[in-house]
Amino acid sequence: MNDMKKKILIIDDDIDLVEAMRITLESAGFEVFDAQEGERGLEKVYALRPDLVLLDVMMSQLDEGFQIAYKIRTDPAIKDTPIIILTAVGTQTGFDFNPDKDEDFLPVQAYLEKPVNPQKLIDTVREFIRV
Repeated sequence: MNDMKKKILIIDDDIDLVEAMRITLESAGFEVFDAQEGERGLEKVYALRPDLVLLDVMMSQLDEGFQIAYKIRTDPAIKDTPIIILTAVGTQTGFDFNPDKDEDFLPVQAYLEKPVNPQKLIDTVREFIRV
């Protein structure tokens, strides 16, 4: 296996959830970074060049995660960074977003409903980066 740990960036304002995911991902051998808001997360995408981004939808704005995903996807320098959306949007807010029909607007690798099962998180991350 490669000696370099794969870098995961978590962009989420829920500190407790971030720490739970950090513990889960670090135990699986990943190096984990985080940002509590979208623009800071975007800065870290440029600075760290993570192997994958775990991105919350609702932070200071209801659709902040969508905005950050769109910025990543439209910048040639970082557009190939895999993104997994983490959200409770479908179950908690009635926010009208359908991953199947809205894929062209927001092409991301996967959507995971919060709270995320730890094994499902690891399996989904591994699916989109080479370990």
